[in-house]
Amino acid sequence: MLTFDYLTVSPVFFCIAIGLVGLLVGSFLNVVIFRLPVMMQQTWRKECTEYLGLESELPQSSEPFNLVFPLSRCPACKAPIKPYQNIPVISYICLQGKCANCSNPISLRYPIIEALTGLLSALVAWHYGLSPQIGFALLLTWSLLALSFIDIDHHLLPDSITLPVLWLGLLLSVFGLFSDSHSSIIGVIAGYLTLWTVFHLFKTLTGKEGMGYGDFKLLALFGAWLGWQYLPQIILLSSLVGAVIGSCMIIFSRHDRNTPIPFGPYLAAAGWIALLWGNEINSLYLKMVGL
Repeated sequence: MLTFDYLTVSPVFFCIAIGLVGLLVGSFLNVVIFRLPVMMQQTWRKECTEYLGLESELPQSSEPFNLVFPLSRCPACKAPIKPYQNIPVISYICLQGKCANCSNPISLRYPIIEALTGLLSALVAWHYGLSPQIGFALLLTWSLLALSFIDIDHHLLPDSITLPVLWLGLLLSVFGLFSDSHSSIIGVIAGYLTLWTVFHLFKTLTGKEGMGYGDFKLLALFGAWLGWQYLPQIILLSSLVGAVIGSCMIIFSRHDRNTPIPFGPYLAAAGWIALLWGNEINSLYLKMVGL
């Protein structure tokens, strides 16, 4: 009880506590980001081979592969990672970025994702405090991080993450936590149809697909959580950031302009900004235009 009271009266302590929880969640997100696309590919391959009658030609593995098993291990030497070697960020620093068994380098990306999850979780805690929205806002933040990095790696936005979070947003609108039901339902429809229309117009004019259907669902997700009023802000922010980063990649890193750049991370970043500061951004815009 004393701890709960201290969390209530000390915002700094509360943010630190949530940030530490975020570090732990970030460690799990590393697993999700790596394994979920592999699980999806295995499912697709199995469905295709069953349909084509080729299932018997596929090698069968007796080892389960999901978000829990097998336990974490070094990708190089396959040595299991002990719990004290899997402490977010700290273990990476103590091990000097190398496997304790074979000394092969560990990707810097793992502690970066853990630290980013902790930082964003702390920001969410600072913004919402100890309120009914805090748990759901954290869940949305963690889901967006997983979606963003999966999209960067595989150009995929898994329905297994997007759709449950979208439905959760609609459910929360019944209680008015982030938006009312009227705005939320219109937001889902408008969010999906907006990018669907852009997709088909671009395809008609250029003969190319400018984005994937996962982007439509992601914008619909934000419509469900925040309402249709925030969709213009999210589209403008994501398009602006995407244009700037894409141009820099082409100019400075010689990124092939014909190679697609995933749009999901930009949408996710813009939607997360709208989640925390959308009201302030909309008020500032209305003030600038004199409304």
